[in-house]
Amino acid sequence: MHFDHPVVSALLPVALLILVGLVAGRFRWVRPEAVKDLSNLVFLVLTQALLFRTMSSVHLEQLDLRPVFQYFVVVGVLFFGCVYLYGRTARASVLSLASVFSNTVMIGVPLVGLAFGQEGQVLLLSLIALHALVLLTVATIVIEMQLAHEQAQMESQRTSLWRMVLQAVRSTVLHPVPLPIILGLLYAQTGWGLHPVIDKPLQLLGSAFGPVALLLVGVSLAQIPLGHHLKTALKLAAVKTLVHPLLMFGAGWLLGLRGLPLSVMVVAAALPMGANVFLFSQRYALEEDAVTGAVALSTVLSAVSVTVALALLPH
Repeated sequence: MHFDHPVVSALLPVALLILVGLVAGRFRWVRPEAVKDLSNLVFLVLTQALLFRTMSSVHLEQLDLRPVFQYFVVVGVLFFGCVYLYGRTARASVLSLASVFSNTVMIGVPLVGLAFGQEGQVLLLSLIALHALVLLTVATIVIEMQLAHEQAQMESQRTSLWRMVLQAVRSTVLHPVPLPIILGLLYAQTGWGLHPVIDKPLQLLGSAFGPVALLLVGVSLAQIPLGHHLKTALKLAAVKTLVHPLLMFGAGWLLGLRGLPLSVMVVAAALPMGANVFLFSQRYALEEDAVTGAVALSTVLSAVSVTVALALLPH
């Protein structure tokens, strides 16, 4: 095995972190009752720091938005198509987010840098700048609207559409994912930058997000009977690592995307699921076991999808 191969060098650390978490869970170094507290720590502290700091340096006028726009067109079609196929419920939205959300930072950045150089990495960073903003915000809005609708049905109340939308928007704006993204993006437009006294702690907290979240995936994986959820997890992982990049290539080609931009966007689509999806499922207590298994399985399957993409696409 060539450990300096771009795919191996990017995926192996992720797989090892999940494995370490799995061992810690099996030996009960992290007790089952502590998983929820760790999940809250990652979701409410580390994620906030990462998202705000990332968005605080984004200037939209400097981004190459054409390939990014086409990426989100494909993701939108796949996301809402999956929502429809999975049953148009809050549960369906969590599964659909798992089908489209890539690990663009922890795996994508080093992988694209090694495979395509600085020019490819700039393209990926343009996608990363808007990736969480678009996908997590849209998913949050959709889920909150579905939860409001489901709650109204359970209470046998006739809730007006506007009231349901307002309730969903309020829950979305005050949600711990879109809020730091919006605040960070607004702060970036001031041009003030972050003082080192503030920036350094945010950097340290944000850099801890990826490793701790993946360890948490492994810990949770040790506590679930994966056999009962293997079919769903495998289906999600297959959609993420096979259907997503194929759809991205076909749609990108039809829309006129060529060369390096097409290659980078297809590789981004072929990446495994980001740990954000696992935290999302934990936050809403929906399909936690299936998503946990799918994150691990997609990491394995992406070794094939990313390798094929790199072999067939122009560098």
